[in-house]
Amino acid sequence: MPSNSVTLVGNLVDDPELRFTPSGVAMTKVRFAVNRRWRDRNQEWQEETSFFGGTCWREMAESVAESLTKGTRVIVTGQLDQRSWETQEGDRRSIIEIRIDEIGPSLRWATATVTRTPRGGGDYGGGAPSQSPAPVAKDSWGPDEAPF
Repeated sequence: MPSNSVTLVGNLVDDPELRFTPSGVAMTKVRFAVNRRWRDRNQEWQEETSFFGGTCWREMAESVAESLTKGTRVIVTGQLDQRSWETQEGDRRSIIEIRIDEIGPSLRWATATVTRTPRGGGDYGGGAPSQSPAPVAKDSWGPDEAPF
């Protein structure tokens, strides 16, 4: 289990940006704002906003780009990733991003309709077996059957 797991709840500040790598792998970048509100010593409300970016890959990337839009409140879980680089002026920069494991809409102040998408020839390019469809609920039960 990764030691840098994080779960954040915030609002998307842009529509998800779907792109494809040269080899055809889908990736989506998202940016979201996380607000924190508290009372200070004088009992006055203070607010602080932090902005985060993250990336998701493959089928999840396509689902995110199709399902979520700017302003949507989301729950994001993943792992923290730090990137560093040097600007053309020679300044060192770094950013912390989230390698997204799961993302979805928050249902605190909204509703959502979930549509399951069929899985293709294997997840993550590893040739994993495709998942069988979910069982269909029964309306009636025999005398020797339990409904659960």
